[in-house]
Amino acid sequence: MTDITASSFVRADIVAERPAPVKTTGFIGLLRTRLFNSPTNILLTILGALLLWFTIIPSVRFLIVDAVWTGTDRTACLAENAGFTVGACWPYIQAKLPQLIYGFYPEAERWRVNLALILAVVLLLPLLIPRLPAKGLNAGLFFFAFPVVAFFLLHGGGIKGFGLSWTASALELFDDSISSAGQVLLSLSKTSAIAPLLWVVGNLVVLVGTAIHWLIFPLTWLRDHIQGTGQSIWVDFAITTAFVSLIVFFLGGGVRGGGRALASSIATFIAIAIVIKLMDLDHGGLPIVATNLWGGLLVTLVVSVTGIVTSLPIGIALALGRRASIPLIRIFSIAFIEFWRGVPLITVLFFATYMLPLFLPGNFSVDGLVRALVGIALFTGAYQAENVRGGLAAIPRGQGEAAAALGLSWWKTTSLIVLPQALRHVIPNLVNSFISLFKDTSLVSIVALFDLLGSLRASFSDPKWSTPSTAFTGFAFAGIIYFLFCFGMSRYSLFVERRLNAHRRN
Repeated sequence: MTDITASSFVRADIVAERPAPVKTTGFIGLLRTRLFNSPTNILLTILGALLLWFTIIPSVRFLIVDAVWTGTDRTACLAENAGFTVGACWPYIQAKLPQLIYGFYPEAERWRVNLALILAVVLLLPLLIPRLPAKGLNAGLFFFAFPVVAFFLLHGGGIKGFGLSWTASALELFDDSISSAGQVLLSLSKTSAIAPLLWVVGNLVVLVGTAIHWLIFPLTWLRDHIQGTGQSIWVDFAITTAFVSLIVFFLGGGVRGGGRALASSIATFIAIAIVIKLMDLDHGGLPIVATNLWGGLLVTLVVSVTGIVTSLPIGIALALGRRASIPLIRIFSIAFIEFWRGVPLITVLFFATYMLPLFLPGNFSVDGLVRALVGIALFTGAYQAENVRGGLAAIPRGQGEAAAALGLSWWKTTSLIVLPQALRHVIPNLVNSFISLFKDTSLVSIVALFDLLGSLRASFSDPKWSTPSTAFTGFAFAGIIYFLFCFGMSRYSLFVERRLNAHRRN
């Protein structure tokens, strides 16, 4: 046998030195591993550098280096007066900033816009910060109370009635519409080839209108009697409070468990009464500012925020309706979605602005901005419905089956199990639609609503600031505003997505 000793496994000579490993971290590592690691990447890096050189550098020179920062009129932004190549004319933006923010809103009343924006920020920030408490109360104030307060702040005016009067007026308008339709059919029956059929249908419609008239007669009589008193608003308010609180009490369980619901209802109406007194709504409220005087960033925010807030519940309802087992609901949802997705937004705006009044009763009119808001909400809701439906399709069937095995109803299964998971899956798609809607608000300028871009284009006609760089400066400023809002929504959506999908991280 061969003798094996420890020296047999020990190297006698020194190993030659090897080169140091290639650095793969830091700036040098980035250049070596990402930008110049292959001929294709080298070519793309050079092209990207050239693109940045010919876009970023001129933009920085125009916006900052060669820009004019002080001046009182166009002469400060002319090259022959400045003595150098003139870039952005920022004195023009400074002079036109009130118009770009408020439009033609009266200067003495602009504090109302500022107050509405401050209230929006104060109520929205607690909703966006996850660690802050009382999310339910804050959401109720932002989504239900704030829109009413903002309307009376921005538009002005007061209230001439409350819930009972509003309900009676709406039912009376519905009755008038039915009766008017019946009279039209009867008038057509005198000259039409199908006169007997039109005469029968017209009389039936008139009969239905008469029946509705007598059904709502006690309500309209009570409204007219209340309006005859000196304090019609507060009498109406008291009756509405008592009636609604009674309904809430019985729906909450009556004597056994309705006390808490009754207390919440009364507290809500007390808060409404305080707002009415603070804003003096029972005596005319603030001076009315017509919506045709609104403009600038104010209109952009009103249209985009209203569209974003209202389109999501519409989309959720349509997505659930499209998956419903009831054929009528499913067919209606499909038809609604396909119709609104099949027409461009500009067509919707034109129809809502110019065609919709033709279909309304003669004594009923809707403000132009409201018509645009309704059209945008329905249009965006159809797109959101498909986004939500994609999230619902991604939820395994076993989720619903497990909930049914636990005895949960369809409403609880959908609201507590299926829908939260579906919305979590489609956060990028939802926010992408929100960003698209925020940018598409510029289309309202076509229907005589001056948003940020509309007010900007209107400011170009001022000869006091007519320079070669005025238009470029204005569009650059508008682009910066749009980028800040859209980039902010994008970053926040990524934060929410990471937070809600923490369990799926590697």
